[in-house]
Amino acid sequence: MKRTTTIVLLLMTVVSAFAQPRLHEPEIYVGLHGGALFSMTMFTPEVDGTKNIADRTLLSGNGGLIFRYSGHKCCGLQLELDYMQRGWREHIGDDLAPSSYYKRRLNYIEMPFMSHIYFGKKMVRGFINLGPKIGVCFLEQHAGPQHETKREQYAPIDHIFDWGLTGGLGLLLRTQKAGVFQVEARVGYSLGNYFDNHKSAYFSTSNPLDVSVNIGYLWEIKRHEHNVSNSLRE
Repeated sequence: MKRTTTIVLLLMTVVSAFAQPRLHEPEIYVGLHGGALFSMTMFTPEVDGTKNIADRTLLSGNGGLIFRYSGHKCCGLQLELDYMQRGWREHIGDDLAPSSYYKRRLNYIEMPFMSHIYFGKKMVRGFINLGPKIGVCFLEQHAGPQHETKREQYAPIDHIFDWGLTGGLGLLLRTQKAGVFQVEARVGYSLGNYFDNHKSAYFSTSNPLDVSVNIGYLWEIKRHEHNVSNSLRE
């Protein structure tokens, strides 16, 4: 029920955004972004060694390509092709040394489809990105010691395909010749699970939650319509 409500609210936000007036000339950008990713997994029942947020949070990286199209005032579309390295950590034993942590890294190729809502001046803008995402896991990695009991979380994941929601808040600076620079903080929540959650399965939930902080660079593609029309007349 909560997932359905979240999706309905998301769709309402997107529809209301695109009810804005159209721009006389669309803004089109291409670019790339990357930064730090803080990831954890919401296990039910809870996995030993993950009770504290600091213990279960995995620090890794993410980055990818951006395509942004703004055809309406204050809003547009943003598509991405990203690499994400999510997962979790487990604290093994009483020692706080790095060697006492088990780390599970799951490498994804992910595609977010987001509405891009912006506000502010032409040169400096705040923005919100919000929408669904899909992804596929292509590599699993293990590092560090493992618990001797309750080892269900060390098995290969059952579902390599992922889907969920993502949203971010950021600030961008448009320059006249050097392109667009931006910084964004984003939260991603997966509605799918790593492991099966049928009645006889050990985990009822095993879905990831991640927070990222990214720096991006975009280049605006300008259409020289007047130059094209003049050349055709000649």
